[in-house]
Amino acid sequence: MLHFVLNDRELKTTTNPATTLLDFIRYDANLRGTKIGCREGDCGACTVLLGSVENGEIRYENCTSCLTPLANAHGRHVVTIEGLNMSELNKAQEAMVSCSGTQCGFCTPGFVVSLCGYTLNPDTSLSRTAKDAVDGNICRCTGYKSIERAAGQLQEDLDNLGEAITLDALIDKKFIPAYFREIPHLLDQIESEVFIHRGKQPVGGGTDLYVQKQDEMPFMEVVFPFKYQNGTRIWKEGSRCHMAPLCTASDMMKAPFLKESIPNWYEYMKLVSSNPIRNTGTVAGNLVNASPIGDLTAILLALNAEITLKDTADRERSIPLNSFYLDYKKLSKTPEELITRTSFEIPGPGKFNFEKVCKRKYLDIASVNAAALLEENEGVIIRASFSVGGVSPIPLYLRKTSEYVQGRELSESTIMEAAEILQSEISPISDARGSADYKRLLATQLFKAHFLNMFPSQIKMSELI
Repeated sequence: MLHFVLNDRELKTTTNPATTLLDFIRYDANLRGTKIGCREGDCGACTVLLGSVENGEIRYENCTSCLTPLANAHGRHVVTIEGLNMSELNKAQEAMVSCSGTQCGFCTPGFVVSLCGYTLNPDTSLSRTAKDAVDGNICRCTGYKSIERAAGQLQEDLDNLGEAITLDALIDKKFIPAYFREIPHLLDQIESEVFIHRGKQPVGGGTDLYVQKQDEMPFMEVVFPFKYQNGTRIWKEGSRCHMAPLCTASDMMKAPFLKESIPNWYEYMKLVSSNPIRNTGTVAGNLVNASPIGDLTAILLALNAEITLKDTADRERSIPLNSFYLDYKKLSKTPEELITRTSFEIPGPGKFNFEKVCKRKYLDIASVNAAALLEENEGVIIRASFSVGGVSPIPLYLRKTSEYVQGRELSESTIMEAAEILQSEISPISDARGSADYKRLLATQLFKAHFLNMFPSQIKMSELI
């Protein structure tokens, strides 16, 4: 039985855990403010907040309920637009009204939920504003400027609270309803044991499975093998980063030790999907999905990540991620094995670079993406690791190119020669994201961009053209 808090009330349900949270909210709970839009996680009309206890505090994140399995609500606080209403407008609603941020109104609940979620988690360690919080919400009417002004007004209201943004302050100043004070007590009453539904299809965040098999998933026997840990999902041990099965892209994005070691880390991770998808999609699920164009996969391949697999008999083994992909959607794992940990050596500043080309800068699937780990000493490349996506049936680790570069002089001639080897390793096809020739060109240009960005004083663009 699933047990969670929906807005201000505790719920227990035997509804199929593979049902989407969206359908449960609208049809079982009869809360119709959460809208059905694209059912692919793109529009944000179905946005809700999920709150989970971490290190003694509740962390709220917005998510697209159309791609969230109901099982992922277990032990958590689900907040819909109805759960943010008060006798008067909350600050986000007030800002949307005063700035004319709504026209037809269909998308408005999603925007308000995302903005309220931001006030609950205005992480000052990130270069993030209220405007960034709605990057997963789409409006087809307003042209966005009025919504941007509303986000700006909300940000001003939040800034006026000063540095100590407490739950009591948010309630007193009408950002959120008063019942939020009772949520920690309600969640404490829920037994947070590992929830397992016996079946064949493992599901983590569900952000891709529910797109691919939208109509099938609610009727499949699926496995939800991990609870949301009461603690960190990403941590550092020595010089290595470790990620638990439910580590999300947002967890990676916010990890302080990664931001410290890789100066552009936040900007790289902003290129990965949208805020609600980053909050929900798991790293392990992303790797097993084996998309040839996955951003996280390209990043982790270049970082020489290692994955640990465990089967139903608790037998465990670890393999390099660059040995995991055998052919299109064919993996070096048995059906019983699940990824239980992903880890990699944390690179030093200036040693990692990520590039992505797509039709728009944000919220889009790449035509080609590429990542590099490079280290040089006295003009010699002593460490090299390259990956590229969108140019092969699998997420591609450029083994020959990496081996060729390592130990050679850091020079334009080395780069040009390595680019020729790169071309022999890739096999792009023409599709909606570009022709095969275009992707070949992009792969080479992004490869060169690694060196230009990482060694600007040593490598000159004029020599690589």
